[in-house]
Amino acid sequence: MLKSRQDLIEYRRIAKEAYELQTEKVIVCGGTGCVAGGSLKVFDRLRELMKEAGIPVEVELQAEPHDHTVGLKKSGCHGFCEMGPLVRIDPQGWLYTKVQLSDCEEIVEETVKNGRYIDRLAYHKMGEICRRQEDIPFYKQQNRVVLEHCGHIDATAIREYIALDGYTAFEKALFDMTGDEVIDEISRSGLRGRGGGGFPTGRKWAQVKRQKEPQKYVVCNGDEGDPGAFMDRSVMEGDPNRMIEGMMIAACACGASEGYIYVRAEYPLAVERLRNAIAQAEELGLLGDNILGTEFSFHMHINRGAGAFVCGEGSALTASIEGKRGFPRVKPPRTVEHGLFDKPTVLNNVETYANVPSIINRGADWFTSIGTEKSPGTKAFALTGNINNTGLIEVPMGTTLRQIIFDIGGGMRGDGEFKAVQIGGPSGACLTKEHLDLPLDFDNLKHAHAMIGSGGLVVMDDHTCMVEVARFFMNFTKNESCGKCVPCREGNKRMLEILERIVAGEGRDGDIELLQELAETISATALCGLGKTAASPVVSTIRNFRSEYEAHIYEKRCPAGACQKLKKISIDPTLCKGCSKCARQCPVSAISGKIKEPFSIDLSKCIRCGSCVSTCPFHAIKEG
Repeated sequence: MLKSRQDLIEYRRIAKEAYELQTEKVIVCGGTGCVAGGSLKVFDRLRELMKEAGIPVEVELQAEPHDHTVGLKKSGCHGFCEMGPLVRIDPQGWLYTKVQLSDCEEIVEETVKNGRYIDRLAYHKMGEICRRQEDIPFYKQQNRVVLEHCGHIDATAIREYIALDGYTAFEKALFDMTGDEVIDEISRSGLRGRGGGGFPTGRKWAQVKRQKEPQKYVVCNGDEGDPGAFMDRSVMEGDPNRMIEGMMIAACACGASEGYIYVRAEYPLAVERLRNAIAQAEELGLLGDNILGTEFSFHMHINRGAGAFVCGEGSALTASIEGKRGFPRVKPPRTVEHGLFDKPTVLNNVETYANVPSIINRGADWFTSIGTEKSPGTKAFALTGNINNTGLIEVPMGTTLRQIIFDIGGGMRGDGEFKAVQIGGPSGACLTKEHLDLPLDFDNLKHAHAMIGSGGLVVMDDHTCMVEVARFFMNFTKNESCGKCVPCREGNKRMLEILERIVAGEGRDGDIELLQELAETISATALCGLGKTAASPVVSTIRNFRSEYEAHIYEKRCPAGACQKLKKISIDPTLCKGCSKCARQCPVSAISGKIKEPFSIDLSKCIRCGSCVSTCPFHAIKEG
């Protein structure tokens, strides 16, 4: 138990010495993606083989300095999900990709024992081998601040976090700064909320500190419900102590004594790592009463959400923590005045809190030197879709879409051309080719009628139907509406019905104008952020791809060839040999004809399943 500042300093010194005595480190990715690919089995096998070979191996950093050993660690997400499971070798900085159980013996024999690199496990680009992780184009153009430790340290050990100067920012805030000084530093840094709204963090903290109410709360929004987004999950899994330290600094600055982390139930690994980190901090005396011998007390709790997207909204989230149904409420009053349990509440998301320790340690001037003038710092994005390199990235604010998609993401997958990217999830909008050189920050995206949101980037190629994209997101928001207000509950349902008609080939003249009218009404009258932005994907796809809507409605044609019910299937009589395989395969008996004569398709019966196309041995059946 650490009872004073000096105890923490001494603990850090010993932990740092023990960490440095691990002369070689084998770091196995323990993020959700790699775990699904079998990385934990790789970890166990490496441990077994090292012990059999008599190699001194440590899975956990020891409490006291000791002889030189090999550190075998389970880290958080390395980010390069496309190439997992991943294994990093330090101090060389080597990265092995797509590691399988069968590769473990070679890794121990060649790399651990003899220090040799295994070329076949390297990342290959255009025939070139990238041995070091930092030389891989995916990582080379990133600036990892929040993700600094993800993929580099044991995600389950607070001792290792402290060895790398963890909790020095909290120590500084607790002993060397007043609450006003902490808030001033955060304000001068220009840190804006990374959950989507971009509200100045320092201003929010100052508003809570001003409240006369003695009981205050610090809440972390780890709900992250956007399809394709996993930034917050990766931080909670890979570096939970950084986020917790940020919350502790916020509590110290604002005078809060209780903290709550709201996490999706679908994130079991994140919940496990957070519980472990909190328990270890409590055991050390970094959480609890009279922390490090001061009058400051802070207790942390974890609440698991049931997966309702609307609970990402502040007032719905706090209602859910209180055990109520996750309904948003009318504002004002704001959360900073009447939040959790009707008390003043600081509410930020995971990435926002994870930025705080670095700002306190390195200063506001350092933070403002990264990014743009009005959007300083970095932003983590989840890069998914029709792109070569999917995964988790972190880049300075102001990085262009072109740099992210083509330099970091490696360009489009297959033979497709870039068409659009959905940014900001269901509340966001589509950016197109004309936006490729747009710097991604809060203000530029606002001018482009889009938003950063939590940071999901879904990349789409020219085989993607934008009307179907709008239908998909509208279906999502319709299902996730809490139902409290009529505009969102009924309006989204009506918009979805129209979109479903259009993609089914039953669109009518005036549908586009009706969608725009409904979108404007819902956005103006809905109660919370979910309803106000629910129509954004529809509005942005109409704005940028109106011709696709018109083709669906007036020509009964999907330009991308993606809408199943608008596909035209035909039999080329010059190629058809009359073998009847297609007729026998058709589930609705839409194909008929005589043997050894060309067959025909009754399009009124055809369900466009495509089974006949794949069955025909003569490629006589065309789909388009």
